[in-house]
Amino acid sequence: MINAILNYQFMQNAIMAGILASIVCGLIGVIIVEKKLVMMSGGIAHTAYGGVGLGYLMGFEPILGAFLFAVCAAFGIGYINRKGGARSDIIIGLFWSLGMALGILFIALMPGYPPDLNSYLFGNILSVTKLDLRLTAAATAFVAIVVVLFYHHWKAYLFDEQFASIIGVQTTFMEYLLLILVAMTVVVLIRVVGIILVLALLTAPAATAGLLSNHLQKRMLYAVLLGSIFCIAGLYLSYEWNIASGAVIVILSVSCYFLTYTIRSVRERWERHHMANAAKQ
Repeated sequence: MINAILNYQFMQNAIMAGILASIVCGLIGVIIVEKKLVMMSGGIAHTAYGGVGLGYLMGFEPILGAFLFAVCAAFGIGYINRKGGARSDIIIGLFWSLGMALGILFIALMPGYPPDLNSYLFGNILSVTKLDLRLTAAATAFVAIVVVLFYHHWKAYLFDEQFASIIGVQTTFMEYLLLILVAMTVVVLIRVVGIILVLALLTAPAATAGLLSNHLQKRMLYAVLLGSIFCIAGLYLSYEWNIASGAVIVILSVSCYFLTYTIRSVRERWERHHMANAAKQ
């Protein structure tokens, strides 16, 4: 059965897209979770919807429009956040709402029947084309190279920004670079799980990896492996059951996090109980 499924070109494209997306999630997701930038990433992701609408309106590739809007949102949120002129949650919420509203407006301005945007909102990994795959591969390669080149800078930046600044790390540059990488990650994930579900796939594997290890490199590796497993398993189940692939991938990812969290909590509670009994004796 599995060999028969893999004979289809669209399934091969989908598996490749899922693996590439998992690499990006594993690398960037761990940094985002550690820096507590999950909601900021959600704001950037939803702002990208405006670029999708603009792409359809102006007649160019919607993914490129999504990338343009995501990068602009990343710079905008980062700049205002560093200047401290307004609360970051307000800025994120405004960019979030503005991007979605502009996307709706641009689609409404199109002549004729509006296009079906469900694949951009909720993802449709089974419809990934060769062009999508090339763009995804290019973005994944760029993100991976940047993370590897600046790995020690990331470690210092995540440990303590003041400490990183003292040892010569340009923390402002690292923050803007991280936001650009988030924007690129969002673009990679749009075709896999869609704008609405990006936040879950970006966060769940990384958060689960955080429960398994405190070592940054191991957490990234675990997050990549978990993301790949979720994507491939979600693809198989969605194909067998004829349901939305993005939703299945996210459900598996989130369920695994809660299961891991529960097992860890029970184990820690048992260990504390065991140590308390040993101390009494």
